[in-house]
Amino acid sequence: MKTTLDGAVDGFLDYLVVEKGLQPNTIRAYARDLRAYLDTLEELGVNTPGRLTREALETHAIRLSRRGLTAASRARMLSTLRHFHRFLAREGTGPDGVGDRVARPRLPRRLPGVLTISQVESLLEQPDSSPLGLRDRAMLEMAYGAGLRVSELCGLTLEAVQQPQQVVRVTGKGGRERVVPYGRAAAAALSRYLAGGRPFLASGRVTAFVFVNARGGGLSRVGFFKRLKQHAAAAGIERRVSPHVLRHSFATHLLEGGADLRLVQELLGHADISTTQIYTNIDTRHILEAHRAFHPRAR
Repeated sequence: MKTTLDGAVDGFLDYLVVEKGLQPNTIRAYARDLRAYLDTLEELGVNTPGRLTREALETHAIRLSRRGLTAASRARMLSTLRHFHRFLAREGTGPDGVGDRVARPRLPRRLPGVLTISQVESLLEQPDSSPLGLRDRAMLEMAYGAGLRVSELCGLTLEAVQQPQQVVRVTGKGGRERVVPYGRAAAAALSRYLAGGRPFLASGRVTAFVFVNARGGGLSRVGFFKRLKQHAAAAGIERRVSPHVLRHSFATHLLEGGADLRLVQELLGHADISTTQIYTNIDTRHILEAHRAFHPRAR
C-alpha cells in the first residue's frame, strides 16, 4: 500500500516530537509550512511521496516569493521542506536530493536589537507593588537576568526554581536542558512575587507554573508580551521591545562586561556557537566608534 502525503506528513511530525524533542509551538509551525506545501502539490497532481520532484518544490518556492513573504519567512519554510524531504528519503518513501539544490533566499545579516543598560533599568522600575506588578517585575528581572526565551520563562515551574542556589532548570530548543543562574536583583524580585503576588493571583488554585495570570492559570507568551509593551511605553522606550530583545540585551551586556563567548553560548542554550557569535558584532561597535573618533589614522 502506497504512503499518502498526509500520512508522510504525520510520520514526519511524529519523528520531530519523539526523536528530535521539538516543542509544540515549533511543531505547529512545521505543520503550517507542510500544509501549504501539500496544497501546492495537490494543484500539481502530486499525491504520493514517491512522485515528489525538485520542480514541484521549486514551484512552491516561487509561490512563496509571490505571496510577499519576507526572505526570512521563506527561508524558514523551505528549511522545513528540506528536512521533510530528507526524512522521506531516509525512510525509503521519497526520492533522494529533492530539496538539495533549491535556491535559498538571500538573507541580510541582522544584528539583534539591544537596550542600553539605562533603558533596562528604567523598564525594570515600571511595575508597581500590586500582585500583577510584583509578577511583572519578577518576570522582567528573570528574562533579562537569566536570558530566558519567552517560552522558557512562561513555562517555568516551581520545581525548576532552586532559590537557595539562585538557578533555574529549563528545557530549551530540541529538548536540551540547561541550568541557568540569576542574580541578586532577580532573586529579590522573585521572592517578593512568590510571597506577596502569586498567592493572591492563584487564589487557592493549584498550578505548577511560577508565573500566573489574574485567573490563576499559567501566563501565556502573548500575555507577557502585552505587559512588556505597556511597561516599555511607560519607560519612554520608543523602539519595539520584545521578550527576545531582553534576551539579546542579556547576552550583549555580558560580553561587554568581559564574559567569554562560550559561557554566553551555554547560558543562552545555543547548540552552535555561530548562533552566539552574532552578538560579537554588537559588542565591538562601541570599540569601533571610539577608534574612529580618536585614532589619528581612523578619520
